[in-house]
Amino acid sequence: MQDASSPAAADAPRLREPRIAPAALARHLARAAQHPPPWLHEEIARRMDERLGLILRQPARLIDWWSPTSGGAPLLQARYPQARLLRTGLDGRPLEDEARGEGRWWQRLLGAGRTRPSSENEAPAELLWANMMLHWIDDRPALLARWHELIAVDGFLMFSCFGPDTLAELRTIWAEAGWGAPGSDWVDMHDLGDDLVQAGFADPVMDMERLTLTWDSAQALLAELRTLGLNTHPARQPGLRGRQWRRTLESTLTDRLRGPDGRLHLGFEIIYGHAFRPVARPRVEARTEISLDTMREMTRRRPASP
Repeated sequence: MQDASSPAAADAPRLREPRIAPAALARHLARAAQHPPPWLHEEIARRMDERLGLILRQPARLIDWWSPTSGGAPLLQARYPQARLLRTGLDGRPLEDEARGEGRWWQRLLGAGRTRPSSENEAPAELLWANMMLHWIDDRPALLARWHELIAVDGFLMFSCFGPDTLAELRTIWAEAGWGAPGSDWVDMHDLGDDLVQAGFADPVMDMERLTLTWDSAQALLAELRTLGLNTHPARQPGLRGRQWRRTLESTLTDRLRGPDGRLHLGFEIIYGHAFRPVARPRVEARTEISLDTMREMTRRRPASP
């Protein structure tokens, strides 16, 4: 067995602690699939749509990733009425009612493998929209690599997600009471920007805003939080806490979160990001090998910039 203090052990990559408990996330997604998008998701989708108005490019092929919870499909269809829109389910595959009619274009999403399109009929998307879902992904490099494959050269990605200051008030309350963590830790926008560059995206632009939602009771607050997701922290309480804990929680929330207006206040940090897929530029070394697909991409004429 290799000694942990040896140079080789020091150079080995450190294993990252998981943020998300897969079983808890699976329960959340199963429940989310049975309900309309939460109000907050629809509001963030509206704000993302306003940002689309600043982009002059008119994509002809769109992907609405995790469409059942994104609240983006009506907005995308209204903004780009002539575009072909693919809505994926919470597993990243096309929704069944749409997949049957799309033909060869979406074969890769249906499991045909990671191969570049061979014809215009199989052309990748020019916009991939992912609203309020990236915070549920633990293996971001893998997902961003997949998105990079699905987006055309000069196409762009637009997404939103929770930032690390989301539910900061609850984290303080849970910590002081010794209740563990109320939810998973979210990712900082600077880390997301680095992830985009590592995945091959260019010109990432990150933005953040803080929203404060209010409720008239702790019961209403907790009911809405359940629509946004379950506690997916790996070290969460493994079982039910009981009715007495619930009464204590409601009383604590009422005391700690009540504002001057008499309502309960809770903060959310929302991260927005977009980035483009550039023409591939392989590193030049003493001996450079370039795949046929990369050469095709490099020599394909780029559309005129707006």
